[in-house]
Amino acid sequence: MAPTHLQAPTHSTTRRGLLRYLGLSGGVATLLAALDQAVAAQGPVQKMPSIFIGHGSPLNAVQDNRFSRRLRQWGRDIGRPRAILMVSAHWLTRGGTAVAMVRQPETIHDFGGFPQELTQMQYPAPGSPEFALQALAALKAVNAAPSLEWGLDHGAWTVLHHMYPLADVPVFQVSIDYAQAGKYHFALGRALAALREKGVLVAGSGNVVHNLRATEASDAITAQASKPWAQAYDGAVKKALLAGAVESLMDYQSLDASHTAAVPTPDHYWPLLYALGAAGFGEKPTFAFEGFQNGTISMRCMQWG
Repeated sequence: MAPTHLQAPTHSTTRRGLLRYLGLSGGVATLLAALDQAVAAQGPVQKMPSIFIGHGSPLNAVQDNRFSRRLRQWGRDIGRPRAILMVSAHWLTRGGTAVAMVRQPETIHDFGGFPQELTQMQYPAPGSPEFALQALAALKAVNAAPSLEWGLDHGAWTVLHHMYPLADVPVFQVSIDYAQAGKYHFALGRALAALREKGVLVAGSGNVVHNLRATEASDAITAQASKPWAQAYDGAVKKALLAGAVESLMDYQSLDASHTAAVPTPDHYWPLLYALGAAGFGEKPTFAFEGFQNGTISMRCMQWG
C-alpha cells in the first residue's frame, strides 16, 4: 500500500518566473556559469560526503539520547558544508521529481500526537535557490520541476537540528517520485554527485527498516531489534553495502525474505539510494550509527567520503 501523502510535482513557477524570484537575469546556462564562478571565487572548496540518516521518531529532536548525541558529533566531524541537499522520506511526489527553490523554507510539522515542545520547534535555516538551481540542471534528464511550495519536513529538520544547531547552513530538498523504481532513485543520486565537489552535503533521510504497524511504545534506542525480521533485514542491508552490491540494493525486495515486514512500503528506503548514488566509485561506507528505536525501526546511519 502506497503512502497517502503524495503530491503532484507541478511546475509551481516558470523558468522565467524562477529567475525573477531569484532576482537574477539572463539565461539558465549563463546563470549556472556565473554561480560556478562565484563558488570558485570563495576559495578552495572542501568536497563534502554523501550520507544517509536513519531519522526515527520526531521526538529525537527534543531528546538527549545516544542517537542525538551521535548526530551532534557527526555534524562536527563532517564540518560546515556550503549547502545541504536533503532527500527526505517525507516529501513524496508522483509523476516527477521536484526541487525546492525557496529562499526561507518553513519548518513543516508533518506529524500529529506529539508534545507542544516539538510542534512549536522551528529550524530557521535559509534555503539555497542557487545550489538548488544547479541540482535542477543536474536532473534535466528527468525534467525535474522547480517548487516554491516546500519547506523542511521532519525528515530534514529533526536531525539537522542536532547536526547543525545554529541553523546557519542553507538547506534545500529534492522530492522522491514514488511512482519510480529503485534504479531511477539511484540514477538521480548519481546525477547529483557532482554537487559534492562544490561543497554541498548530499543527505538522504529515512530508515532502512520502517514498519510503523510493528513498532513498540518505548522510543528507547537499543542495540538489537525486538523482532528477528527487523534485525535480519538491517543486517542484509549492511552486508550489501559493505559488498558494494548496488544491484541488490536497488531492488529492496531481493535483499532478504524479511522485506515484507521490514519494508512494507519503500518510502523510507528510497533515500538510501540517493545517498548511495551520490557516493563515488570505490568509496566504502562507514557506519556513523547502528541501532533500533521503538523496537523495530532501524536507525542505521552511514557516510561515503
